[in-house]
Amino acid sequence: MQLDGLQVAVSGAARDTGRLLAEAFAARGAHVHLSARDLATAEQVADQISRRGPGRADAYRCDLAEPASVRAFAAALCDRSGHLDVLINNGAGYLAGADLGEVPDSDIVEAISGAATGTLLLTKHLLPLLRRSARPDIVNLISACGTAGHHRSDAHPAFYAAKHAQAGLAGILSHRLRPEGIRVISLFPPDFVQVGPRDAANDLTASSVVDCVLFAVGQPRDCFISEFRFEQLRPANG
Repeated sequence: MQLDGLQVAVSGAARDTGRLLAEAFAARGAHVHLSARDLATAEQVADQISRRGPGRADAYRCDLAEPASVRAFAAALCDRSGHLDVLINNGAGYLAGADLGEVPDSDIVEAISGAATGTLLLTKHLLPLLRRSARPDIVNLISACGTAGHHRSDAHPAFYAAKHAQAGLAGILSHRLRPEGIRVISLFPPDFVQVGPRDAANDLTASSVVDCVLFAVGQPRDCFISEFRFEQLRPANG
């Protein structure tokens, strides 16, 4: 699948799944706008992507827990591009800990602010660019923690709360933006590994999650895939 010239923004793209997403889109010819809290690291990743080609990448600083940083990223992207084809809301810090009281209040605020408020504000400020696209997609990397009744992750309750907020946002945006031709695609993977065998006997890998994103974005415009939900056959932590 070739995505030549597609304008793609990926939050939290300096490492792990976000970096894989940025690399995958650029490898298919897209122009990737990647953001991270650490600008120097983002610039290194963007430089490596651009040298590898065929697509290229630009780097931006964006801390999703800081509204001013989100607005600055959106403004900088608007200065560089007249439209945006794909927004991938990937950035969200994981917070571990089954006990509600075992992490500081500041960590709880940051986790919810980054994943919930940050995703909402970034989508809000980039929506004008998406509306200028002939094929706009919003992709949300949520989590099975954002689904009703899920309890198989050791993530902190604040992470669960943040992911439920993201899921609620995605659901209403999908309904309200569909008449404009803007697809809202959400993924709800269980806890997964960055690297590992891609077979039925092992945990879901980041590469498989990335392939699902590429599949959804590559579908014809009459195909609205609103959600990817994954079976979790292995027990938590095992």
